[in-house]
Amino acid sequence: AGVILTNSHVVRGADEVKVRTHDGHDYLVTDIKMDENSDIAVLRIKDVKGWKSLRLGDSDTAEIGDWVLAVGNPFDVGMTVTAGIISAKSRGLGIARREDFLQTDAAINPGNSGGPLLNLNGEVIGINTAISSRSGGSEGIGFAIPVNMVKWITQQLMTQIGRAHV
Repeated sequence: AGVILTNSHVVRGADEVKVRTHDGHDYLVTDIKMDENSDIAVLRIKDVKGWKSLRLGDSDTAEIGDWVLAVGNPFDVGMTVTAGIISAKSRGLGIARREDFLQTDAAINPGNSGGPLLNLNGEVIGINTAISSRSGGSEGIGFAIPVNMVKWITQQLMTQIGRAHV
């Protein structure tokens, strides 16, 4: 349907937002809705054909020790996938008003923000959001917004017509 979930800090302040797919095509985002309290953004693209959606899982069923995959574009080097486990749940970093992060040791670096955190069934259980690092790169402490929070906030954003930021 041309709906993309990401972090609001990824698109905040942009005059124009484009989404580039893995095959190099660029799509202009026509509508952005953001919840700054949770760092969630919903983007809309028109005239999308042939895209397949990732399934949204249930982050409440994720357990400490479960294997996960973090997808993103760290340091703008291209699409990457890293593996790790859920290290902790219900973490807060003081970076958003609504926090309940999944913590993972899957490498999350600058540029991974907004990418999916997947369980081994290929379901999205979180949106990669932040790292805790002294060096600025992955030190094994990454954080993702749980998808159940994302689902609830996205539903609220999609019903609030007229709050576009583009």
